[in-house]
Amino acid sequence: MRNHTWRRLSKSTGIAAVAAAVALTAACGSDSGTESSGFDGAIGPVDLSQNCPAKIVVQTDWNPEAEHGHLYQLLGPDNTTINAENKRVVGPLFDGGEYTGVDLEIRSGGPAIGNQTVTSQMYADPDIMLGYVDTDQAVQNSQSNPTTAVMAPLDISPQMIMWDPATYPQVQGIADLKGVDARVLYFEGSTYMSYLTGSGILSPEQVDGSYDGTPANFVADQGRAAQQGFASSEPMVYEEEVEGWMKPVDYQLVHDVGFPIYKSALSVRSGDLEANAACLEQLVPVLQRGAVDYMANPDAADAVIVDAVEQYNTGWVYTDANAEYAVRTMAEQNLVGNGPNATIGDFDPARVERVIEVTTPIFAEQGTPVADGLTAEAVSTNRFIDTSVGMP
Repeated sequence: MRNHTWRRLSKSTGIAAVAAAVALTAACGSDSGTESSGFDGAIGPVDLSQNCPAKIVVQTDWNPEAEHGHLYQLLGPDNTTINAENKRVVGPLFDGGEYTGVDLEIRSGGPAIGNQTVTSQMYADPDIMLGYVDTDQAVQNSQSNPTTAVMAPLDISPQMIMWDPATYPQVQGIADLKGVDARVLYFEGSTYMSYLTGSGILSPEQVDGSYDGTPANFVADQGRAAQQGFASSEPMVYEEEVEGWMKPVDYQLVHDVGFPIYKSALSVRSGDLEANAACLEQLVPVLQRGAVDYMANPDAADAVIVDAVEQYNTGWVYTDANAEYAVRTMAEQNLVGNGPNATIGDFDPARVERVIEVTTPIFAEQGTPVADGLTAEAVSTNRFIDTSVGMP
C-alpha cells in the first residue's frame, strides 16, 4: 500500500471537487460496469486500436492522487465514468487532445484491493496490462512473479522520513536521527527500512514498525518520534490539516541516502512483454507525453482525481489543495522530471543495479530469494521509451 497518512472523513472537503469535476464532464458518475466508454470519435495521429487491447487496464497502488495524474491526464473530455462500486475510472484514451481509438481503465489500489500488492493483482487478473510496481518489489518477486517496468512516472521516489525541527534542531537528515535516538515509525515490512538499519544509517533498536498510516502516534509523542511519509503529501497535511500538530516538519528523501528505487513504475508481467511489444511501442510515448502534459496543466485531471476519491468513500481524504501541493512539490523537487538527460520516464540501469545489489541480501534473509543472475534489463527496460519526450 501507499505509505501515506490515512485521513478519515471529518469535514466537508468535497464540494469544490464535485463542482470542478462537473465542470470537466457531465458524464462522470457511478455505474455497475466499466466495459467500454462508448466513445466513437475520430481517431487522431496515434492509433492504438490495431496493436493494443480495446481497453488498457492499469492497476495503481493506492487511492487516486496527484502522483497518478499522468494517467488521468490521458482521459478524454467526454464519456469518462467513475465507478464508485468497483473503485475504477474508465474513459477514452487521448494523446494531446486526440483520441487514440482505445479506452483507459484506471483501477484504484490500497483499500480497494484489500491492500494486496499490485503484482499479485496483475498475476491474478490477466486483464491488467500495466501495474504500478516499485523497483524493490520487482526484485523481490523476480523469481515467483516477475515484472518488467516500461516507464517511470516518478523519477525520484517521494518516500521520506520526517521529524519535528523544534524538537530536533540539530537533525539535518535521516542519519542524524540515530544520534538523537529518535523513535522512527514505519510500516512493518518496508524494504527501505531494512536497508536503513542494515547499512547502519539507523539503529534496529530505534525503529518501530507499528505505524498504521494515522497521525495519532506522531502527534501523541509531541515531536519526539520521527515517521515515514511522502514528501508530496505529509508536510502539507501535517502543517495544515492534522489536529494537534498544525506546524511544519522537516524531512529527507530515502532516495538521498542510497535507496534509489523507481516508485510506482508502470510495469508488465515479464512473460507478456513480447506479446505486448507492438502496443508498448506506441503506448509508452503516449504515457510519457501524459506525464509532461499533466505537470504543465493538471487542473482537469485533478478534478477527476478529487471527485473519484469522494465517490469511492474509502475514508481516504484528498482535496484540491492536496493535489496542488503534490504537483508543486513534484516539480520543485524533481520527483517528476528528466533525471540526468532530456527524457522523461526512462530508467538508469546503474540505479536499478544498485537496488538489486542492496536488496538481494535483504530478500534472501526474508526467505524470498531473487531470481538467479537478475539484471537491470530484466527489471526495467528503455526499449519503448521515446527519448525525444521530456520536460521542458
